[in-house]
Amino acid sequence: MADALKIGVAGLGTVGASLVRIISERHENLATACGRAITVTAVSARDRTKDRGIDVTSATWYDDPAAMAREGDIDVLVELIGGASGAAKDAVNAALERGIHVVTANKALLAEDGVALAALAEEKGVLLNFEAAVAGGIPVIKAVRESLTGNTMTRVYGIMNGTCNYILTRMEKEGLSFEDCLKEAQRLGYAEADPSFDINGNDTAHKLAILTSLAFGCEISCDDIYLEGISNITQDDIRAAAELGYRIKLLGVAQRTGGGIEQRVHPTMVPHDTVIAQVDGVTNAVAIESDILGDLLMVGPGAGGDATASAVLGDIADIAKSRPGAQTVPALGRPAKSLEPYKRARMRSHEGGYFIRMRVADRIGVIAAIARRMADNQISLESIVQHSANGERDAPTKTIIMVTHATTELSIRNAVKAMESDGYIVGKPQVIRIEKP
Repeated sequence: MADALKIGVAGLGTVGASLVRIISERHENLATACGRAITVTAVSARDRTKDRGIDVTSATWYDDPAAMAREGDIDVLVELIGGASGAAKDAVNAALERGIHVVTANKALLAEDGVALAALAEEKGVLLNFEAAVAGGIPVIKAVRESLTGNTMTRVYGIMNGTCNYILTRMEKEGLSFEDCLKEAQRLGYAEADPSFDINGNDTAHKLAILTSLAFGCEISCDDIYLEGISNITQDDIRAAAELGYRIKLLGVAQRTGGGIEQRVHPTMVPHDTVIAQVDGVTNAVAIESDILGDLLMVGPGAGGDATASAVLGDIADIAKSRPGAQTVPALGRPAKSLEPYKRARMRSHEGGYFIRMRVADRIGVIAAIARRMADNQISLESIVQHSANGERDAPTKTIIMVTHATTELSIRNAVKAMESDGYIVGKPQVIRIEKP
């Protein structure tokens, strides 16, 4: 049996502690499966005295993870600190410069510097693995990077943030407000004290940018993503969606178009009878459309210590099974220098159906004015429903709910802008895209 693979773990939070525990508990099985033992020989975290429920007394402790990467008796750095800069970035760079393998769950770092890190890993002849960075325990990175080689992928999309999916699920099933669901998510540990990164869509955007690069062979571009969060979703939207046969999910969508690549993250109405509509709670789902295989949907735990540690351990096992001198798999599926420059498609060229909810003054001619603005922009309506505000027949405002046939983003925005200029809309209209997977 080959010499043991020596691991240095930077970050002993929920995921790091789970990883160390699993490696200890399954030491013999891992050695049999990988052909060599996997041993944690070094660790780094901020607090040496914290009880994490694991035994790391046999490992060398480093207060500085970058020092561990530069000097530690390790073959692999496992970076579980998080963040696009600071200690995480320093440690990963130090490890790659030294010529040792890196496993990371850090989607923010990869979204910002993934191409440069991939190039450095290739230069040094080592692996940069990051299965846990996207969709937790779902093995989507390996599927796109390796298993689907030869396929031409046209679209990837999915539910990639458990916090948002949990909130939207509870809003629908229990009739709670967004604010109440967010507080409960924070109490249960599904949302951070500052949840903005999740609920504004940034977390999903980072994951989507990584998947886009792998699927379409282009450079990572997390700054070219149309972004909307879920904080403006109300019970009115949830109920209207249900009445129309839809559920609301926060989706990340990337697709190849004639004008380039379109990336977008936003609340989306999906038909109730589709598989992705049934994905509830903190569960994630990623769908891939390709020419040879067709449509593939992977569903599973998107977060949590054990789920994420499972993905990290899979990456470590791949390294343990590799042999010195063997060809390494490029981190982004192809050599970094051969990645195509990212060409952004105009978001406003997106085509599909739309849900529009607006409050309007209850006066003669409003419905006719709405119909005229829609016709002016070549928008065909599938349905239009009018409700009195708060159920009062004599209320001064009405709620208008429209569902359009396929149209363009530009047409919808122009129509809404024109209606706002007409002066009969009260407040801000709600516009939600409809996806029909």
